[in-house]
Amino acid sequence: MENIKWIFFDIGSTLIDESECYKLRYCEAVADTTINVEDFERKVIEFSKQNIKGDHEAVKYYGLRLPPWHKEAEKPYADAEYVLKQLSDKGYRLGVIANQSAGTRERLSNWGILKYFDIILASAEEGISKPDINIFRRALTSAKCLPANAVMIGDRLDNDITPAKKIGMKTVWIKQGLGGLASAVQKAEQADCEIEKLSELLELL
Repeated sequence: MENIKWIFFDIGSTLIDESECYKLRYCEAVADTTINVEDFERKVIEFSKQNIKGDHEAVKYYGLRLPPWHKEAEKPYADAEYVLKQLSDKGYRLGVIANQSAGTRERLSNWGILKYFDIILASAEEGISKPDINIFRRALTSAKCLPANAVMIGDRLDNDITPAKKIGMKTVWIKQGLGGLASAVQKAEQADCEIEKLSELLELL
């Protein structure tokens, strides 16, 4: 990872732990049914390993309704703030490129990590969602940064790694959450580096 000036992060399952959100979704999905929550979760994992959205496919499989997302259960990974501070102290500029509902800045502030980011591009405010490469281009334009001098950190091969690679950014696949269960089959999906947790970034950058 040489000549990197900007580091862009996804949010869900990258900086923010969504495991409790998924548990709540699984429980609500099978409530008032004879389906065991453990069986439902196994089906989610099975679909996720096929590079598709496991929770969405599982509710279709069982003929259920997809419950709402509980944002109140989101929380930063234990090493998130430490890693962001270390990277900032090293002189890197940090940004966010994420598919998020309105209010991303407020949530980042509530989590105590807004102060580390110079640029925040969230789909609700930008009117563009990943994997559209234009949201990545917009971030680079705002940063006045060449693609080769930026790296994208994300958990999703389809939303984070593939589009960032397409425009020439470096990529790091963080294998957290359901996205981390996927498999990079095609060359376009293969990240420059793979890590299991955020703190491993400090060994790369």
